[in-house]
This record gives sequence, C-alpha cells and structure tokens, in this order.
Amino acid sequence: MKIYKLGEEILREKCEPVKPEEINDELRSVLNEMFETMISANGVGLAAPQVGINKRFFVAMGDDEIRRVFINPTITKTSSDLVDYEEGCLSIPGVYENIKRPSKVSVSATNENGKHFTIEEADGILARIIQHENDHLDGVLYIDRGDEDFKNKTVDQFKKRAERAAKKAEEKAKKQASIAAKIAAKQARKNGN
Repeated sequence: MKIYKLGEEILREKCEPVKPEEINDELRSVLNEMFETMISANGVGLAAPQVGINKRFFVAMGDDEIRRVFINPTITKTSSDLVDYEEGCLSIPGVYENIKRPSKVSVSATNENGKHFTIEEADGILARIIQHENDHLDGVLYIDRGDEDFKNKTVDQFKKRAERAAKKAEEKAKKQASIAAKIAAKQARKNGN
C-alpha cells in the first residue's frame, strides 16, 4: 500500500464514519494489508487516510505486540496529566518532535468483526498511538500539536521534496518520450527500406 505523505490533501480531510455493513471481508483484507504496510515501515500505528481511504479507522500495535483495530473510535476520557514524548509519523518520514499529550486515554470503538469494545485508561505507548492515529481521522497531524516554527519548516521541507520529485518525474518522462521517438524514427526508416 502507498503511504500518503505530508502535503497530500487526504491527510487534511475529516474522515467519514464506517457503516456497519462496511465491516466485511473486504475491509478485513484492507486492515491486514495496513498491518503489513505498517510493520514493514517500522510503524506502530496506521490510519485509513494515510493509505488514501477517507474512513474512520486505524490499526495499532503497541509494546505488547497485540494487533488492534479501531473502527469509528471515540476518545471518551483523557487524563489531566500531560507527558512529553518524541513522535514521528509514517506520513512525515524522518521527522520527529516532542509532543505533549495526556498520559492516559479511554476509547470506545468497533473491531474488525463488528464488536464494540472499550479500553479504559490506556497508558504508555498505546495511549500515544490511539491519540496520534485518532487525530489522523480528523485531518490533524502531530506537527499541528507542536512548535509552530517546527511545523512551518516541516511543511516547507515536504513541499520542496514534492516539487523536486515532480520535476524528476517530468524529466524522466521527457527522456522516455525522446527515446521512444528515436526508436519510432529508426523503425520507420527501417520499414521504409
């Protein structure tokens, strides 16, 4: 699966709820693919918009290595005490920033089999993952919760990266078109003889 990067519009959209009838084998297949993508990218969480799907669900795997699926999650309670933790994101690779978030959260959601569940006072890395991934469903990135200068610098950096990649792709397309034209001209001369 392609992981969408900072600057791509879907990462800033508020996601649509998943309807009960959409929790089926097709969605379970997508969720398995998301776990594979997340693990191969050394991530601990991955939200639907990060793979181009505008729906309210994410996958997570904390320190306990349990695969968790959160469909239509709602954070029902957060602790008043905040903790700093260095966050990163698969959609903003190679960029890390200390972000303050509540140390504990309670969340209710639906799993991949359509069963409703609640996690009371998740803490540690799991609390962090739940908050980070849930933000994605509202079009919020972790850089929005940190230092404004850091955010602006990061957005600018990714914009320049995207521009360089687009320029490179354009140059490659021109080169391929030129080669194709030379081959066609050679073939035409050959056929003319």
